[in-house]
Formats: sequence, structure tokens, C-alpha cells
Amino acid sequence: MTIMGLQLYSLVKENNTLEISLAEVEMPEPGPDEVIVRVEATPLNPSDLALLFGPADMSTATLSGTDDRPVISAEIPDHLMRLAAARLGKPMPVGNEGAGIVVAAGSSAAAQALMGKTVGMVDGRMYAQYRCMKASTCLEMPQGTTPAQAASCFVNPMTALGMVETMRNEGHTALVHTAAASNLGQMLNRVCIDEGIDLVNIVRKPEQEALLRDLGARYVCNSSADTFYKDLTGALVKTGATLAFDAVGGGGLTSQILACMEAAANQTMTGYSHYGSDVYKQVYIYGRLDNSPTILKRNYGFSWGVGGWLLFPFIKKAGRQRITELNAQIAAGITSTFASHYTKEISLAETLSLQAIAEYSKQSTGEKFLIRPHSEALSC
Repeated sequence: MTIMGLQLYSLVKENNTLEISLAEVEMPEPGPDEVIVRVEATPLNPSDLALLFGPADMSTATLSGTDDRPVISAEIPDHLMRLAAARLGKPMPVGNEGAGIVVAAGSSAAAQALMGKTVGMVDGRMYAQYRCMKASTCLEMPQGTTPAQAASCFVNPMTALGMVETMRNEGHTALVHTAAASNLGQMLNRVCIDEGIDLVNIVRKPEQEALLRDLGARYVCNSSADTFYKDLTGALVKTGATLAFDAVGGGGLTSQILACMEAAANQTMTGYSHYGSDVYKQVYIYGRLDNSPTILKRNYGFSWGVGGWLLFPFIKKAGRQRITELNAQIAAGITSTFASHYTKEISLAETLSLQAIAEYSKQSTGEKFLIRPHSEALSC
């Protein structure tokens, strides 16, 4: 049986042009330890956009092609072409994670055991209608789980667990998280409640603060409030949090967090030191919702650090056995602790509409798109 399906590709061309299009791909016959998965749902994550759009200026995007095979073209500024040198002329398949139904399987017992099952996947190429996967890389979901429920089974859940794991490994006891009303932020809040970890949530709007409090968050600070510095310092005194994960990246928020951590530490100092407190404070930047430079005012002593944190280096460091354990935890809680919600569902073709691109490229907190690869046109 020949299985054909559409796959989304992002291509950087020599004429300073980004081209995003759909192409038909034939699935190979699955090997003994492989399965063919009909991809039913795959999320649009911020981490997908870097590969999808590359360094292109999406304000120049134009649409061509047909309704079912649209083509997006956008200009890449001359000075940014060097950033895409390694992918020049190479069509790049997009999509980190997804979920679907196993429709064909190889001869091994492990592959055959997945026939007809809902599985989560993370191996790239997920903006597609079908994927050929190693059976061992598929995460079998509990009976009754839908592909939509399992679509975001890896990036956000593993990131939330990775933050908690990093906290423990580095000797901290509580966390600070920015852009905390996002799907990831809500998930981290549930994880911390489940595991009895104090979490300080930082948001930008009153409605986001209300949302998190309704979800049981104890410490929520609004960075746009006049009392933000005082509120954050107070929360840090109560929780003792000395580790933060910042999704914003640009501007002065990282510096503000460190300053408030220092102010909280100073309240327990028994003597004066012009070097500041000896309490170590760490902020990891893991996102770039703000692409402006990160501004550090250095008014928080000398015992601090700022670094980058990414999911896949964490996974490599954690090791296969620990990641297997965390994956089992995710699968067990995919409809509860690790549940995701979506503000809009779109088809593969709609992913390449100018309107949808304008909406999902904003990366607005709390908004998340789900691609339904086998649907013609959807909205919700």
C-alpha cells in the first residue's frame, strides 16, 4: 500500500528569498522496528518559528500558488543572509512535535503493539500528514487520549519538568518564571502545585494575573504595576526563590529579577558587605519574546549568573533513563497536569495564509495554534 501525504518545507534561496510551501511525499515501507503515523495534530510552538521563517522579514511576505498548495515568499535582508548560510538551497521540514494514529507497522513486536494506538512524537518534520518513525521514539498515550490532547506532549511538558529538574540539580528550592500565563507557564504552575514547589509567576496584564490566581497560583506579580519591585521582592522573601527562567530575554526584566533577589537576600544579612550578599542568584534566559538587547544594571552584588537554557541540551545532560522516566510522567498526566489548550485550529494550507502568519507570529502570551494536517479549513 502506497501512502502519500503533504509535508511543509521552508527554503532559503540564493536570491535573498524565503519560500514556504507544501510538497507531496511518499512514505517508505516501515522497517521491522518502524511505524507509519497519520499525523492528526501538531502545535505551532515559538521554537518552530525560527526554522519556519529563518531570518526573513515577514512584513514583506506575499502569497502565491493555489488554495490547497499555497506558497509564501518573503525577503531576507542582505546582512542576515549569513545567518542562513548552512541551510541555503536546502528545503527544511518543519514541526518539532505532534500526535497521531499508527496506521502501519513493521514486523517487530514493539511496532505491532502500536497499531491503531494514539502516539505522541518528537523528531521534527511534524507539519505533515504522515510520518515514518522508529517505534521506540513514539510515546504511547493512555487509552482514550485524542491526538489533539497529545499533540503538545513534549516541548512544553519536558520544558516544565526540565526547569524543576534544573532547580533541584543546582541546589535551589523555588522558582521564578516570566510570561507565566502562557501554556507552558500554566503547566509549570500545575507541576509546582503537584510537587509542593513555591513558584513566583511574573505576568504583564491584570487579566493574566487573575487567570493564574484562578488556577491556584499563590505568587503572581504584574511587571506593569507600579508596585512590581515591591511585590516581587516580597514574593522572593516568602519563597526564597533564587532561580528564574525568563522567556522575555530582552530589555531589563532579567536585571530587575536579580535586583529583587538581592533585595530579598539583604533582608536576612547579618552584616554589611560592599560586594553584596553571598546568596547566589541565577537567571536562565530560554526565550526571546523581546528581541532587544538584554540590559544588566548590576545593582545586585557579585554572586549571580545569567545564562541561556535550552531544552535539548538539558535532555542530553539528563540522560536516557531519566528522560524515559519523565516521558512516562508526561503520558500519565497528558490530560491533566500536562494538558494544553489552543485558541485556534488551522489546516496545513491555512498555516501558509497571510492572516494566520500575522496572528501566530505575534507569539502572544496564552495564544496557541494547533495544526490539523488532514483538515481542509478550520476555525474556532
